[in-house]
Amino acid sequence: MIRKIYLAGGCFWGVEGYFKRIEGVKDTTCGYANGKTANPSYEDVCRHNTGHAETVRVLFDTDVISLEDLLIYYFRIIDPVSVNKQGNDVGTQYRTGIYYTDESLLPVIKAAVEREQRKYNEKIAVEVLPLENFYSAEEYHQNYLDKNPNGYCHINLNLANEPIVRSENYKKLDDKELKEKLTTLQYDVTMNAATERPFDNEFNSNFERGIYVDITSGEPLFLSTDKFESGCGWPSFSKPIQKDLVIYNEDLSLGRRRIEVRSNAADVHLGHVFDDGPSELGGLRYCINSAALRFIPIDKMDAQGYGYLKKYIK
Repeated sequence: MIRKIYLAGGCFWGVEGYFKRIEGVKDTTCGYANGKTANPSYEDVCRHNTGHAETVRVLFDTDVISLEDLLIYYFRIIDPVSVNKQGNDVGTQYRTGIYYTDESLLPVIKAAVEREQRKYNEKIAVEVLPLENFYSAEEYHQNYLDKNPNGYCHINLNLANEPIVRSENYKKLDDKELKEKLTTLQYDVTMNAATERPFDNEFNSNFERGIYVDITSGEPLFLSTDKFESGCGWPSFSKPIQKDLVIYNEDLSLGRRRIEVRSNAADVHLGHVFDDGPSELGGLRYCINSAALRFIPIDKMDAQGYGYLKKYIK
């Protein structure tokens, strides 16, 4: 079934280019939404206070992607607490908003906003409103990044290619179960933030294809694709599978500032992240204890319920 939603997320060139890359999106149109005047021009919207937001109409196939997943992709590319500003663009036309024409979509939209709000202390500034009006932008704005591959874009289009993992599907075992299942070292690392010995640990030298999951919950955390040899003695990754699969805390335990990395679903200690990783991989090094991880080879991922992530492993 084809449905539509209207998404404002800053400059519509990048927003459209991003959603065009997502599997299940069938059509996109740049336009101006929920303003005070009819048939505005780009000049009107930018300079004449029409009240419109640069918006992309997204038609998507619900047999391929749900609105819930589509909104997860949406929140990846916006700063949801920023008011009238995204990237370098400032003005009411760059406000964020989710506009709908079908009232039945509202519970899904509200749930997505509430889930996102839990990540922030500030109130989320994303408008959630019925669509009052939408006017297609001029032709030169449509598919702008296809026509101008090096054109201005305020977002990372590659985020459209990253998987969606639902942390809520993974639950940490209770303490009794953990003590029965885990070794003493695994329990001490995950529950008491201990550190295993460098080099003398299970996955430091493992470069087999597959995924690494939280040993306490099974939540997917890292792909073998993103693992690299850092020489530090612990498994090193350039990034997690999905940005919000890990939690970051300041750690001053050694008399210096470090950033602790914890799993999202189970909130257990994994390791630390440093900014001395390879620049070509993004510059970060997630230094993770093997004892906090379980490795699943690619040929066993289907049987263990992780087959949907296989296509992301190179």
